[in-house]
Amino acid sequence: MNEEKLEPDFNEGEIDYSGRPFDYRDMDSSTCMICEQDPILRQKLRENLKTLNYNVVEPNTYKEAHKFTTFQTFNVIVVDEAFDLGQDGVNSMLQYLADMAMSLRRQIFVVLISSTFATLDYMNTLNQSVNLIINKEEISEIGMILKREMEENEYFYHVFKDFQRKLGKN
Repeated sequence: MNEEKLEPDFNEGEIDYSGRPFDYRDMDSSTCMICEQDPILRQKLRENLKTLNYNVVEPNTYKEAHKFTTFQTFNVIVVDEAFDLGQDGVNSMLQYLADMAMSLRRQIFVVLISSTFATLDYMNTLNQSVNLIINKEEISEIGMILKREMEENEYFYHVFKDFQRKLGKN
């Protein structure tokens, strides 16, 4: 009788787990990714989001942010309109989020940090394919604004999300 030990048919080196934003996280905790290159704004955002009990990651480039989204569906993604602009002036992170499958995109609350649009400008939120716009001048109020707008968003999508869960599509 030939007893061979069966080995898995892959090398551990083939899968790159370095893009995982969290090693271990409680499944009930909320996650946030801050795509902001200005260190002062980044610190204000981090402090406000941590007071709301978010686990926060802060990629420095679009490539790193994209890698994080491969391993994690974030509850909130905060993106500055000037984050890691390409040579053509396009914000690749905003473009990636706009092109994302709708079933996945509805699970993410996207906040655009802008120096040109007004806070709570609902017409431009629709135009920019985001859930909320906050002007850089009002960044210190992000905790209060984000909490209120996320509650309103949850209320709006509650029936849809509940139906999706019952169908097993979430």
